Amino acid sequence: MSAAVVESAAASGVPTTRLGRRRLYVRRFARNRSALVGVVIFAALVLFSLLGSWFTDHTYLDNDFLALTQSPSRTHWFGTTQGGNDVYAQVVHGLRRSLVIAVAVSVLTLVIAALVGAGAAYVGGLTERISLGVIHFLLVVPSFLILALISHKVAGDWRVLILVLTAFGWMTTARVIWAQSTSLRDRDFVRAAEFMGVGTARIIVRHIIPNIGSYLIINLTLGIVSTVLSETALSFLGFGIKAPDVSLGTMLADGSSSITTAPWLLAFPAGVLVLLTVSVTLIGDGIRDAADPTSKVGALS
Repeated sequence: MSAAVVESAAASGVPTTRLGRRRLYVRRFARNRSALVGVVIFAALVLFSLLGSWFTDHTYLDNDFLALTQSPSRTHWFGTTQGGNDVYAQVVHGLRRSLVIAVAVSVLTLVIAALVGAGAAYVGGLTERISLGVIHFLLVVPSFLILALISHKVAGDWRVLILVLTAFGWMTTARVIWAQSTSLRDRDFVRAAEFMGVGTARIIVRHIIPNIGSYLIINLTLGIVSTVLSETALSFLGFGIKAPDVSLGTMLADGSSSITTAPWLLAFPAGVLVLLTVSVTLIGDGIRDAADPTSKVGALS
């Protein structure tokens, strides 16, 4: 910015102080009303999963044999199942279980993808060829079928489900990160770090990965959506969470068989699932627009 432009901007009252990257992204994100709505909905769902059990005397394991398949009432706000379980308590527990699995899998897959993709791009040579070979091989493996078989073997243990979903969920992200990192490995700041004797691992973690941070954050939020849908699909088909534990997927599976006689068994978990996926998608779109200067929101900042 030339001195004449600065003087002109100062005379017109336009602030000339440059915003930091993080502050600029926050400012762009705050201007996106859809993203803010997504944040509010997602925060409400997280609070509901953490504190919702405080507002009921029932747990998701309790059976009320005097209220089998009862519609919503003052005693059971979301009704009961065929076994007398309180649907409200099950929705609270199922949402918490689905969120834990989704967040854990999204973080773990992102860490693995970032280290493998950026590491392969920077080191190059045989390491790069082997890493890409493994990634391409796993991409063509029928991962959903393997996920279903392994999940069925472990009888619905949610901790093993996290490991299985992570093991088959990092390849596509790693491939994209590798492509982005290849354009960074020859930059001046990387060469300067090498000249100063900085180690390979430190260059990857401190200099390459932070420069693709916007993509990683966007992928983290959208990864939560895809993980929730994957876990829900597995549980719906009977390969995910097993009774007596519940998730949104198991509740949808149970409710789908009685949609005409007891619609509340499907309506409440389905509504929560829709709110969860829509809110996280809105947040992800907002972060993407904030990080993209060519977007409508970015152009206004």
